[in-house]
This record gives sequence, structure tokens and C-alpha cells, in this order.
Amino acid sequence: MSGPGWIGAPRVAFFGSPEFAVPVLDAVLEQFEVVLVVAQPDKPVGRGLKLTPPPLARHAAALGLSLAQPERLRGNLEFTEVLRQSGADVAVTCAYGKILPASLLQVPRSGFLNTHTSLLPQLRGAAPIQWALIRGLSVTGTTIMQTDPGMDTGPILLQEELPIDPHWTAPELAAALQLQAARLIVQALGTMDALTPVPQDGGTSTHAPMLSKQDGEARWQDGAQAIYDRYRGVFAWPQTTASFAGKRVKLNTIRPLLGEVIGQPGQILEVTPRSVVVACGQGAIELLMVQPESRKPMPAPDWWNGAAATVGARFELSVSAELP
Repeated sequence: MSGPGWIGAPRVAFFGSPEFAVPVLDAVLEQFEVVLVVAQPDKPVGRGLKLTPPPLARHAAALGLSLAQPERLRGNLEFTEVLRQSGADVAVTCAYGKILPASLLQVPRSGFLNTHTSLLPQLRGAAPIQWALIRGLSVTGTTIMQTDPGMDTGPILLQEELPIDPHWTAPELAAALQLQAARLIVQALGTMDALTPVPQDGGTSTHAPMLSKQDGEARWQDGAQAIYDRYRGVFAWPQTTASFAGKRVKLNTIRPLLGEVIGQPGQILEVTPRSVVVACGQGAIELLMVQPESRKPMPAPDWWNGAAATVGARFELSVSAELP
């Protein structure tokens, strides 16, 4: 990172898109001049496929901030000039969702700072919040790093841990990390000339790839805790689903039962007035609220009664059950 190169507070270009980035932008605005906001383009949403701006773009427009939504960055000389003309001393990225070409990283005199919601080099990639939960981590955190052309490989400027509540879902963990990310990026922008970049140890890195629908499939061969951790991680999307008698069922509310259980993975062991108990690789999962195809959410025993099945019947095993 080069020296500050300005007198007073830095002028900031802010790159982001989802709701997660909105309070982070607001925190930056409280102490710094944001000369440009960059978000992803509007996208079709809903059954009517209405073009809808991402949350950060909508928020920036409401505040009257200068806004750009380039379709692409690589080779986009027009946008590169927009960034240059903004006069930004430094750029901040927060869940922007696009790879930044090396040529763009050189435009602000002090480069780009990225707010990444993991303790890098752990969980590099698009979905660190979700994979922290899926992998059953008890601690995650936020890293402020200097962006380089790699995927979350740049040197670390600030880093802070955040304990994970064992029952948090992805939206709840995201809410806690929002506050941490907002505070740390403001700290980094205010002390840039005093920060020492620390290279990452790539040999210890792990990855957090973008989620797919298959990541939401209940893997009954796994232990109860692992199934519950996956449920927490995919809670917002794609949600936990299972197949019973050829039909998909969303598992809206579940909890793990960790004792010894006799039964085959996916087998219904017991139906109580408030739950349906399903065996898994170790322990069992208690289904509390479920949602059958084309139906509203309902208590699991109501679904069971409508399915007209018997104790001992089994959910189908996911084809993804053997995948990492």
C-alpha cells in the first residue's frame, strides 16, 4: 500500500451490493466522504421478472450519492475513467460479488480495502458466513485486507475474532458480522498510514465456495450435529430440504438429538404431538416445522398425518450425502 497521499480524511469509493453492505456504507459515511458507490446492475426479480436494483444501489440513490452499476469491470475503460474522475483516494469493497481486474486496483492511489467475513486465510471465497456454520466452527471474524488480483489472497491489515453462538443461523451470524465489519473498516480508513500489511499463509487456507441448491439437501448419513450445522448455514438459501415418498419437503425448524439412536439414516423413529424424530448417521434430528411442496409451513406431526405413512418409513438418502 502506498502512503495516504491526501490531507485530512481520505475520499472513498465504496463497492458493494447486498443488504449486508448497507450499514457498512452508513458507518463509512459518518466519518468519510464517499465520492462514488459501485453496485452490481439491476436484476430481474420475482415472477414478473421486474428489474430491481440491489439493496446498496437503492440505498445510495436514496441518499443522493454518485452511483455506478457497470455490467463488467474487465476491459471497461469507461468505468475505469469514472472511478478515476471520482477522485477517490481509496476504494472499499464489501460483498461486491465481482472479481476486480488488476488494472482497476491501481486507480485509487491507496488501492482497495476489502471487508471479508472470515479469519483469512480461512474461508476464502463467496460464502464464508454460510460455510463457517456448515463446518461447525465456534469462532469466525472479520478481516480487513488489501485487495490483490487473487481470490481473497491480499495482505491482512486488521483482523478480529467473533465467537459463534451454537444456535445462530446464517442471517443471525451475518447481523453480528455487519457490526464488526462496519467498525473495523472505519478503523482501517482512519489509521491507514499506521497499518502494517501482513502476508497471508496460503498453505493454511480453506475455501468457502458459492452455495448451490444441492448444499441444502439433508444428508442423513451425517451426524445430527453436522446436519444441524448445515441447516444453520443454508437457512436463508437454499434452505434444508429432504425427499419423502418422492416429494420434496422443506425442513423449516429442526433440532439435533445427540444421544445413541437405533435406526437407519433417514428412518422415522417416532412421532410425538410436537415433532417427528428421524435417525441419522449418529444421533437423530427432531423435525418441528416443515413445508411440503406447494403447501404452507406446518407442524411436522400434521405433515406426517397427511402423508399417511408409518413409523419406520424412511426419507430418501441424498445423492450429495457422500460429497464433502
